[in-house]
Amino acid sequence: MNLKQVLATVGISALTTLGVVWGYNSYLKNSMMYAGQAANTLPSNYRLTGNGNTPPPGVAIDFTQPSMIALPAVVHIKTKTNAKQVNNNLPRMQQSPFSDFFSDDLFDQFFGGGRMNIIPEQKASGSGVIISEDGFIVTNNHVIENADEITVTLNNKKTYKAKLIGNDPAYDLAVIKIEAQQLPYLLYGNSDEVKIGQWVLALGYPLNLETTVTAGIVSAKARSLGLNKDKSGNPGAAVESFIQTDAAVNMGNSGGALINTDGRLIGINSAIASPTGYYSGYSYAIPVNIAKKVVDDIIKFGTVQRGFLGIQYGNAAEMTDEQKSKNGIPESAYDGIFATEITPDGGAYAAGIKKGDRIQKVNNVDIKSGGELQEQISKFKPGDKVPVTIIRDNKIIPLVVTLKNKAGNYDLVKKDSKIDILGADFTNLEAKKAKEYGIEGGVIVKKINNGAIFDQTRMKDGFVILKINDKDVKSVDEMKKIVAQESNITISGFYPGYDGLYEYPINLDENK
Repeated sequence: MNLKQVLATVGISALTTLGVVWGYNSYLKNSMMYAGQAANTLPSNYRLTGNGNTPPPGVAIDFTQPSMIALPAVVHIKTKTNAKQVNNNLPRMQQSPFSDFFSDDLFDQFFGGGRMNIIPEQKASGSGVIISEDGFIVTNNHVIENADEITVTLNNKKTYKAKLIGNDPAYDLAVIKIEAQQLPYLLYGNSDEVKIGQWVLALGYPLNLETTVTAGIVSAKARSLGLNKDKSGNPGAAVESFIQTDAAVNMGNSGGALINTDGRLIGINSAIASPTGYYSGYSYAIPVNIAKKVVDDIIKFGTVQRGFLGIQYGNAAEMTDEQKSKNGIPESAYDGIFATEITPDGGAYAAGIKKGDRIQKVNNVDIKSGGELQEQISKFKPGDKVPVTIIRDNKIIPLVVTLKNKAGNYDLVKKDSKIDILGADFTNLEAKKAKEYGIEGGVIVKKINNGAIFDQTRMKDGFVILKINDKDVKSVDEMKKIVAQESNITISGFYPGYDGLYEYPINLDENK
């Protein structure tokens, strides 16, 4: 071979390589528009190991290629929760017989009121996935929840302090960030295209071991386990549509990556089915199509922009004939998701969906379970128009539903205010009740959920707030304005039907 032939061969090889890179980057263009994954950008871990394409039919799958791609982008997360004092003061539900002789403070000191319980320092660990070159990391909410300190260790042993960007327990997802650049990260796959029986790999830091890779197959989709709860502690408002696999996952794998044989992220490992707490055959991952929308919302808005269809639903396979009759569902229906209640100010009502309608498709995807319904709706925000196909009286009816937020309008939700940190439902005291109590106004603590009130006090539902930091509170709006300006507050008020005023000091920074 002469010099011209050599140069020609090199030139052809170079052009071919450039063509492959250009073609692959073009292929990525439409799939990398979420959460810091810029179009036409290929992470360094993919360049170093090839593009990770699935081999052609008849060629054995090699797990080393996707493993090499993913390992640099999966991190070890360690958390520390500082020791805390918890106020154990229960309200005295009747006037103390000693009140004529002792002040309330002295009575508490002598007879056990206001005792403080100490919750010791706690440490935990889990996994996370780098999803952008500038340090955004997705993990499970339960990995970082209530942590005062978050530390991230990369596969190359470099360690960083991480900042919590946002979290949502309804999805069990959180976003944290480290200050670093040019990091390897995982490209998003498409969990809608995941097939039962396909090979998948789980990566993480189980049992405090170094990075671990396990292989298995997808054994089911759209599983709902009843594990998640929203910020108020309500499991009914949570979103679950897990990918079920038989890839071995243990404690510490939470927040780690589930990838396909292309080396693309298709899920966030979150749970196992086990009577012992250790892997017993099944593991569960949050589909990446849910995760990337949640992550994108948190990065852009600070909170998840969640759209609601505005219905309650049930599976005909789980209903008795009596329940079917009550909800207008044909007794002959043996499967399918049916609307059992319609919210009057919801998007479904406005679009014409009625009680007893079968939800056949959402976003042009067949709906056979509640998990599949939740998964499709979770991809959209308030104001988005979603195609929904229903069946009524054996007729197929295509509709378009404009989703609303939880409050029943189309507004995007602002990041949680400080009053949300308190973790309770508040309502204005009615004027009639205020007159009955001999006060000008107040705020009723309607229901205590998870948050600062629950964590730091023994306040009970029904408490009437009169003052915060000695400032009169006559409405929820006044309460919001006062709380927004403070880091430490003292809530003062009373329990209707019982004597005495009670004070509850709260540190709002503790529950951030």
